[in-house]
Amino acid sequence: MKTILVIHTGGTISMKENKETGEVNTGDQHPLEEITSFLSGSTKIEDEILFYLPSPHIRPDHMLKLGQFIHEKLAAQHYDGIVVTHGTDTLEETAYFLDLFLQTRKPVIVTGAMRSSNEIGSDGLYNLLSAIKVASCDEAQDKGVLVVMNDEIHTSRNVTKTSTSNVATFQSPQYGPIGITTKNEVFFHHKSTSHDSYPIQQLTKKVVLIKAYAGMDGSIIEAARKSGADGMVIEALGQGNLPPETIPSIKETIQKGLPVVLVSRCYQGIVQDTYSYEGGGRRLREMGVIFANGLTGPKARIKLMVALEMTNNPLELNPMFGY
Repeated sequence: MKTILVIHTGGTISMKENKETGEVNTGDQHPLEEITSFLSGSTKIEDEILFYLPSPHIRPDHMLKLGQFIHEKLAAQHYDGIVVTHGTDTLEETAYFLDLFLQTRKPVIVTGAMRSSNEIGSDGLYNLLSAIKVASCDEAQDKGVLVVMNDEIHTSRNVTKTSTSNVATFQSPQYGPIGITTKNEVFFHHKSTSHDSYPIQQLTKKVVLIKAYAGMDGSIIEAARKSGADGMVIEALGQGNLPPETIPSIKETIQKGLPVVLVSRCYQGIVQDTYSYEGGGRRLREMGVIFANGLTGPKARIKLMVALEMTNNPLELNPMFGY
């Protein structure tokens, strides 16, 4: 018999709809806390409520506390897998942080819901059941932290929320799911080629995320630097290009020792040092901007926060981001 620990952190999966007003909010009791006891079968389920927070309230220190809690539970007791229930707005960021932070072969699955527990068509209980199935699956070992939603299994590195309300919101653009769940089975058809893990003990660095736009100048970059940032991630245009008016501010930021990581605001493809005009990727690379291989802006921010706990040397940061 497999023993799975379900850790609840809040989110829509833990909420109920007010039938009179239509508003959705937390209540006095987690609606799935006791239901999991009926999912047993050949699997023993244990529950813990760590947080009771909507996912926009989740901060990096919550992510670190969750990661440390999982480490403690895996070290102290015999669990075959972990399932984390989480709000969907920041689910991909928490999942990716856990993927970078945890050092375990055992399955760790993050799931959530787009509809609260008492809404028509609620997906929370079904997603939770699917996540428990994957956490109980031997083949789910050594695959890092996975996200299970809507019958699909995704890597935390590639998955992102693509719709504000659709139950099929979690997708891995360009890559697709690595597996699926059915009523009785779990099937994997892909696996990751690499996995990074960083044994940090704290999260103390402030990293800002800036999205590029037509006509952008350096004022936002300067404001971010003066706010006390330790690093910044910029979602650049296209393959990794920026308006020329931003360049002086980026140069000054790098000269002052703050790493600048570049991703694309496009949801597919990777940044490349192709263009050599002012503000083009080639010029940015020569200036010392760090190119992130295929990460979204929010995930590159999480990774830079983690990486800065270990080093701020660009020569060491570059390979961490895939270059």
